[in-house]
Amino acid sequence: MEYMTTLILSVIGLILGFGIAFFAGTRAAQSRIADAKEKAQSIIEEAEKQARALKKERLLEAKEELQRKRQELEKELGAKRNKLQQEEKQLVSREDAIATKLELISRKEKQIQQADQDLQRKQRTIEQKLKEVDALIAEQNQRLERITGMSQEDAKRYLIENMVNEARAEAALLIKQIRDEAKLQAQREAQKLIIEAIQRTASDHCVETTVSVVNLASEELKGRIIGKEGRNIRAFESATGVDLIIDDTPEAVAISAFDPYRREVARIALERLLADGRIHPARIEEVVEKVRKEVDEEIVRSGEHAVMELGIHNMHPELIRHVGKMKFRSSYGQNLLAHSVEVAFLSGIMASELGLDVQHAKRAGLLHDIGKVLDRNTDGPHAILGMELAKRYREHHIVCNAIGAHHEDIEMESPIAVLIQAADSISGARPGARRESLEQYIKRLEKLEEIAMSFDGVQKTFAIQAGREVRVIVEPDKVDDLTADRLANDIARRIEQEMEYPGQIKVAVIRERRSYAVAK
Repeated sequence: MEYMTTLILSVIGLILGFGIAFFAGTRAAQSRIADAKEKAQSIIEEAEKQARALKKERLLEAKEELQRKRQELEKELGAKRNKLQQEEKQLVSREDAIATKLELISRKEKQIQQADQDLQRKQRTIEQKLKEVDALIAEQNQRLERITGMSQEDAKRYLIENMVNEARAEAALLIKQIRDEAKLQAQREAQKLIIEAIQRTASDHCVETTVSVVNLASEELKGRIIGKEGRNIRAFESATGVDLIIDDTPEAVAISAFDPYRREVARIALERLLADGRIHPARIEEVVEKVRKEVDEEIVRSGEHAVMELGIHNMHPELIRHVGKMKFRSSYGQNLLAHSVEVAFLSGIMASELGLDVQHAKRAGLLHDIGKVLDRNTDGPHAILGMELAKRYREHHIVCNAIGAHHEDIEMESPIAVLIQAADSISGARPGARRESLEQYIKRLEKLEEIAMSFDGVQKTFAIQAGREVRVIVEPDKVDDLTADRLANDIARRIEQEMEYPGQIKVAVIRERRSYAVAK
């Protein structure tokens, strides 16, 4: 029982303690809730104040933005208004101009109508006058027939016979005058042509030959050159690679060789041996070797001079040496080095005018024929050989392509290649640059005139300007202006198909009718 009582009391105590604690916690919680509500209320009030302030600030910013937008819009509207006003003024001025033009056109139309009316009146008057003239002519003819006792046809024949006789006499006199003037003019033209030809052939060039001549002081030197049992001449020919021609030509020895370099070495060596007087195999070999070194040095100097003259920099020394070799090469009578320098100058000028790389043009122009100085045993076109040589010494791709393409052996890849081809043609085809035999020259001119004469209506042909131009005189009764143009094209095409020539040939077709009368 005590235990139960204690247990019950304990339970009651716990319940009372829990109730007291719950009540105390509830009061504390209510107190905290009340504090939290007060804080929340103060926070809300503060937030409302900040919101009202922020709202006022945003409203002010919005008003300012609205004001700024309004001002910008007003400016824009003002600018558009001004633009519209200007356009309106322009339209008004245009309308005024159009009105003025319309008024002017109206006046012009009235003037034209008036002129047309005047023209019609004049035309009617002229027609009337013509009728009167015809009537008068008929009346005069009748009177003349009655007076002369001749019909109209008889009078015509009589008049024509008289006119023919007078024309023949006047023609004879005129022919005499023309012949006298022609003689005087021919003399002047001949002098002019001779002077022009001299000027054109006065340019520096080297005629391509295979023989050089060395003059001797006396005939006795020929025996010393030959030597005992011919040992000197054999040693000389063996050392130089040339043929010495000792014949009956007085006081002269000929050096024959296809290689101009070897021929030049042999010429200088022989002149030195003759000046020194000591001619024997050992001395010959010594002098030839020394001269060969000097000529090699001259080759390098010539190459360097050409490069400096053109203003070309950073060229490989071996390429410069090959350039110098061109001094002892010639093509169709034209010195190869002079030709290459000329091509370089021409291509550089054209490149400058076209805004292209002048240095590339000059390098390609100088090196375009470099393949001609390589070993003769090397197979292939000289343009391709020159291109490979330039590639070997690291020349620019544009320069290499221009070298290889100047004879269209490969495709052109840049305008520089076209310029090199054009400059090469200009340098090789200009008058006086290259020579051909007299027989070939005459045959070419005769062929030109023969082709032009083969066309119908051609009266005369003249090949002039050293075959660079052919002038064709046609009969005006058979060839009109339109036919003359077609004839010129036909002759040019025929020349292209049947002839080979350097450069180009101009075809000039001349059609004219001349009538003469002499007033006495």
